[in-house]
Amino acid sequence: MSEQAVLLVDDDDVLRGALEQSFELAGIAVIAERDPTVALSRVTAGFDGAVVSDIRMPKMDGLELFRRIAAIDHEIPVLLMTGHGDVAMAVAALKNGAFDFIPKPFATDHLIAGARRALEMRRLVLDNRRLRAAAEETIGAEPLIGETPVMVRLRETMRQIAQADIDVLVEGETGTGKELVAVLLHRWSNRRSRPFVAVNCAALPEAVAEIELFGHDGDSRLPRTGRIEASNRGTLFLDEIESTLPPFQAKLLRVLEEREVMPVGGDLPRALDLRVIAAAKPGLEQAVEEGRFRADLLFRLDAVRLRIPPLRERRDDIPLLFGHLLHQAAERFGREVPTIDTATLAYLGQHDWPGNVRELDNLA
Repeated sequence: MSEQAVLLVDDDDVLRGALEQSFELAGIAVIAERDPTVALSRVTAGFDGAVVSDIRMPKMDGLELFRRIAAIDHEIPVLLMTGHGDVAMAVAALKNGAFDFIPKPFATDHLIAGARRALEMRRLVLDNRRLRAAAEETIGAEPLIGETPVMVRLRETMRQIAQADIDVLVEGETGTGKELVAVLLHRWSNRRSRPFVAVNCAALPEAVAEIELFGHDGDSRLPRTGRIEASNRGTLFLDEIESTLPPFQAKLLRVLEEREVMPVGGDLPRALDLRVIAAAKPGLEQAVEEGRFRADLLFRLDAVRLRIPPLRERRDDIPLLFGHLLHQAAERFGREVPTIDTATLAYLGQHDWPGNVRELDNLA
């Protein structure tokens, strides 16, 4: 389907028609179905939209429809419209992964706002799947290259903690491969089929950083799912965490401690189930001493710290790593892999590589 759409399922012809018109007036594409079985036939794992369904329907109720949709793709957001007597069932569905429930009677604006949030969440999920697929193509089979003792220990530690579901702090200079470590930890974890959401904290302008991460729920016309909520049930990777400001750090600390997020302008926090991997350059302790980074946030992130050594501390890995990068570059540009002569090997061993693996990759 070329655009996102709400799949509306309700056997009440009058209500379904009114809601269909409301969605269209709000600029939201809608597919309206009376029969849940027909609606279910429209749902695939790549369905680019959200489902809004009544609970009380003949043939198949909304809870069974939700269960069957979840079996196709558990990340398709399903909003359930509930009468007063169905609230307990809707809450149970929410605990089992339903996106939200809207108790009747409801204001149409409230339903539309919820649908917009669901569509935004679905867009982020599908975007992350595409990014993850692209990452699999580029670094999917790529191990963390290196046979020096420090790299062997790093990989062993990563394997040990990958499924432990604890937060991790990755420390390393620019270009050492902190995001690759985060991707591998996610891929080796029990969350591998869930979203991996990467955020470069240094690239977020201060004016929009809060909305970008925490989301916005204060205006029904402009709901926005934040990157934190988009990583629910998956992994949130916060790169260059040292670049954040203390007021922002305080809100992030609350997310880590309470495992819930409060969107900007929102009234109620939203529960989270996620793993956080933060990455920073060396020097967080000094940043704490200078008042640029909260000590309690560092303590909370530092359950496990992985240090990635710079290339100058593992020079014996450089020829192996350069050969790997050279093969990648040759394949990318359709060239034959050149022979590494002795002069190049000498240069590789003598250079200090301030840009680390990234600099070596550029040379390749």
